[in-house]
Amino acid sequence: MSSLSDLINLDLCDFTDKIIAEYIWVGGSGKDVRSKARTISGPISDPSKLPKWNYDGSSTGQAPGQDSEVILYPQAIFRDPFRRGNNILVICDSYTPGGEAIPTNKRHGAAKIFSHPDVVAEEPWYGIEQEYTLLQKDVNWPIGWPIGGFPGPQGPYYCGAGADKTFGRDIVDAHYKACLYAGVNISGINGEVMPGQWEFQVGPSVGISAADELWVARYILERITEMAGVVLSFDPKPIQGDWNGAGAHTNYSTKSMRGEGGYEVIKKAIEKLGVRHKEHIAAYGDGNERRLTGRHETADINTFLWGVANRGASIRVGRDTEKAGKGYFEDRRPASNMDPYTVTSMIAETTILWNP
Repeated sequence: MSSLSDLINLDLCDFTDKIIAEYIWVGGSGKDVRSKARTISGPISDPSKLPKWNYDGSSTGQAPGQDSEVILYPQAIFRDPFRRGNNILVICDSYTPGGEAIPTNKRHGAAKIFSHPDVVAEEPWYGIEQEYTLLQKDVNWPIGWPIGGFPGPQGPYYCGAGADKTFGRDIVDAHYKACLYAGVNISGINGEVMPGQWEFQVGPSVGISAADELWVARYILERITEMAGVVLSFDPKPIQGDWNGAGAHTNYSTKSMRGEGGYEVIKKAIEKLGVRHKEHIAAYGDGNERRLTGRHETADINTFLWGVANRGASIRVGRDTEKAGKGYFEDRRPASNMDPYTVTSMIAETTILWNP
C-alpha cells in the first residue's frame, strides 16, 4: 500500500509525456504570490511554447466580480524542486482579456525599460540581497524568541552558529538547495543581525531576469515555510525597538561602470539617484519609513547620502570598487517587500535613460 509520501514523490517520466506546470503570478497586494497548476505535454523549456491561462481576478483583488477574468502570460521557466522530474515552475504576468497589463503587473513596464536599446547596450547587472523574518505560526513572533518576550540583545546572531543564536537553518538550507535545483542564480545565504531573520542573495543577473529569479525564489521560500509550519514575513520592520529591520539591498552595475574609468560613471549615476530620491523612496516598498530611521545600518528616509564602505548611507560603494576605479554600487534603500521589477527597472531608467 503506497503512503502519501510515496504518491507525492512519484516520478512520472517513465509513464507519461505529461508534465505539471505551476503558473505563478503576483497577487493584488503587489507583495503576495499566487499559483495554480495545469497538465501539459512536455518537456518544455521555452515559455513562448506554453499556453496562456486565466484566473479569477476578483478573488485576488485584481478585477471586479462582474468582469473577473485575468489572463496569465508565461514569461520564465524554472525546474520544479517540489515535483521534480520534468515538471516546471512558470513565472507569469497578468493582463486583461484585451491584452492590457493590469495595474499590479509591474513586469510589463520593466520589460519596456530593459528592452530599450540604450539599456540593452549597458548590460545592467543586479545582485539583490533579500532579507526576511521567520515567525511562529499562531503568534506572529520570531522563531527562537520566547513568546511575549525577547532574546538577548543583537550582536551574537549575525552569521552566528549554535542553538542559542541561530533559528531556522533547516528552512534556509532547504531553500538554498531548492533554488539551485530550480535554476535560480542564488549566490549565497546568511543569518542576519536580528535573531530569526535571514538573507539570501540572487545574482549577479542581467536585466529583468534578476526580478524573475527573485520572485520565484520568494515563491519557493513561501512553499518551504508552508511545509515547515512557519510564517514568512517580508515586513521591513517586523519588531519595533532596538532591532534591525529587513531590506532588499540592490547591487547594480552597467557595462560602463565595470570598464576602465567606471568610477566616474558610478558617481554620476549616484548623483542622478540623489536628484530622484523621493521618487525612488515612494517606489521602494511599503512601511519603509519604519525601517529607514538613520539607525540600524540605514540612512534617514528623507536624507540622501552616499559613501565608501558606509552602511549608514543610502548608497554604499565598496572599497574594492574605489580601489579598482570601476565596479558596482549598492542601493541600500529598498525595503524587503519591494517589487523587484519596479526597483531594478527604476534604477536602470534613472541612471541610463533619465537626463535631468
